[in-house]
Amino acid sequence: MTAGRPPRVLIDATSVPADRGGVGRYVDGLLGALGKVTGSGVDLAVVSLRTDQERYARMLPGAEVIPAPAAVAHRPARLAWEQTGLPMLAQQVGAQVLHSPFYTCPLRAGCPVTVTLHDATFFTEPEHYDKSRRTFFRSAIKTSLRRASRVIVPSKATRDELIRLLDADPTRIDVAYHGVDHAAFHAPSDEEKARVRARLGLGSSSYVAFLGAKEPRKNVPNLIRGWARAVADRTDPPALVVAGGQGHDDDIDRAVAEVPAHLRLLRPGYLRYADLPGFLGGALVAAYPSYGEGFGLPILEAMACAAPVLTTPRLSLPEVGGDAVAYTSEDPDQIATDLAALLDDESRRLALAKAGFDRAKEFTWESSAEVHIAAWTRARS
Repeated sequence: MTAGRPPRVLIDATSVPADRGGVGRYVDGLLGALGKVTGSGVDLAVVSLRTDQERYARMLPGAEVIPAPAAVAHRPARLAWEQTGLPMLAQQVGAQVLHSPFYTCPLRAGCPVTVTLHDATFFTEPEHYDKSRRTFFRSAIKTSLRRASRVIVPSKATRDELIRLLDADPTRIDVAYHGVDHAAFHAPSDEEKARVRARLGLGSSSYVAFLGAKEPRKNVPNLIRGWARAVADRTDPPALVVAGGQGHDDDIDRAVAEVPAHLRLLRPGYLRYADLPGFLGGALVAAYPSYGEGFGLPILEAMACAAPVLTTPRLSLPEVGGDAVAYTSEDPDQIATDLAALLDDESRRLALAKAGFDRAKEFTWESSAEVHIAAWTRARS
């Protein structure tokens, strides 16, 4: 193999959750793009949960897709297998580089390792995580920064925070922006919007959308409070639909209890993947007032669905949104003010929807895949 030719890479996809949340979107997007970058010379093997084996085999017809032991579907068993079984598998498939896509990696892999560190918020926003999760991920990030040959991050903000807080070596960090699946996330038709409204029981009511995990960092309680203050005195107040995983933010229930009885708040949980364009693109505003993100995939997906987006200028979010989104703070009163201003300004919403849709086209998984291939090639050498 020549020095410039990409190495044989084993990608560990066993951390992908069944709900295809953030890490699932990343791994699926990356592998789908790698399957299309046929001229790259990249030689792939993928180990996945048994439930994902057929999916990845279809996505990567030229790759070797190996099912992991059934036990790794449980996190403690997966972490133990990562330290013992994964290095053995890397040796068996002749991997020259092992890619770990979710913070952790084997301490002794037997070949160079690359690791994706998705964000540094366990250090910058520690109060938004419970102690055990914060402790685990802080340790994993520090270990990966020491052990990995290359570290891949999804934004310059995440790179800069790792350098600032942990004295990470900038020469070993590669920034690979996430992409968006433009077939799955697109400007919806009127029929797609109507189908989602019917599923949610919204009738003719307009609504503000949130899509994401209900974690403290996502700031859902203050979104609920800000929305309620913004719309309470309106003749026909738009509903708020908070969709996505249940998460572990107890303050959400307290915020819900404060909502005036005449306002409508829906919490439908997970939505079908096929319904996401109609849900996001059919909203008056897609609101995401996060305390900070490593990238901000939810706002990119909303932009790709031609939704006007309201978010915060924290960490990586301006890298994704640029001038194509509206910004607010994390404070409920400011959210109320900025959300009300958007709701009252249809021309601005339309302009943001178009600007966001156009900007989203700049983020592709193919571009992300090219950065990964370059990082693997550097790691091998």
